[in-house]
Amino acid sequence: MWRVYILKSNNIEWFYVGISKNPSSRLRTHNSGKVKSTKARRPYKIVLLEEFDDLKSARIREKYYKTGFGKKVWMKKINY
Repeated sequence: MWRVYILKSNNIEWFYVGISKNPSSRLRTHNSGKVKSTKARRPYKIVLLEEFDDLKSARIREKYYKTGFGKKVWMKKINY
């Protein structure tokens, strides 16, 4: 099962959209500083998690969430 996740930095107003089979493990990777794009804004917490049966569906949702329209949708889902 694939999952699309959205992380929020605990320090500043910054979000990250990603995809993983194991988001808990991936969160640890982000928080340990091993991901170049998120290293400077750590630590993070998961604010949204969606499950998909296949990688293709998850990738489509991830790409959508990275658009301006998609951001409006997930911002409403997390009540932000």
